[in-house]
Amino acid sequence: MKGVFITFEGPEGGGKSTQIRLLAEVLQSHGREVILTREPGGTPAGEMIRNLLQHDAAGENLCAAAETLLFSASRAQLVQEVIVPALARGAIVLCDRFADSTTAYQGYGRGFDPDDLARLHAFALGHHWPDVTLLLDLPVEVGFARIQARKEDGSITLDRMEREARDFHVRVAEGFRLLAARYPDRFRVLDATRPAEQVHADVLHVLKPWFPTLTGEQKHDG
Repeated sequence: MKGVFITFEGPEGGGKSTQIRLLAEVLQSHGREVILTREPGGTPAGEMIRNLLQHDAAGENLCAAAETLLFSASRAQLVQEVIVPALARGAIVLCDRFADSTTAYQGYGRGFDPDDLARLHAFALGHHWPDVTLLLDLPVEVGFARIQARKEDGSITLDRMEREARDFHVRVAEGFRLLAARYPDRFRVLDATRPAEQVHADVLHVLKPWFPTLTGEQKHDG
């Protein structure tokens, strides 16, 4: 059975973690092996890089070029150590962010040339691109209202990216939409302003070409 590589992308506050968890539960209930991973991270080296990128572990401000290269380094390790072996044995890989996030955040957000980033992706990934990318799209204001609510109830602490100015995140969100328009065969755009259960239903619907028998009902033995 062929493996399937699915990435979840989008602006902050879109509910990627929730949707990945819900999809994983359905897929596992249908007897599929599911690998959950994230970017940056997913390997011991990647998690160390994540601390540098997301949580200021080095105690210094990273320049934009170093930030971009660290994301790519984490991704290259994740592809070779986790994603390629999992797909080879027929597993389904669900990844919270991937190379499109670097194009959106460091390209459209930071101002690097997306074509230069495409060449960097080719070096780090080879041909190992997702089979399908689910873009959980929502206005920046809605996403940040959700993040602020989670911050106030103590469930999260804002990371480096979440602390960026609103204008940065507007550019990022538009960058994701431009990527979806540029690669319509790979991207599926979902309205993430709605309740999680409605978004989950859309996720199952758009994945039908890869999983024709997939439903939201979990299978049980007996």
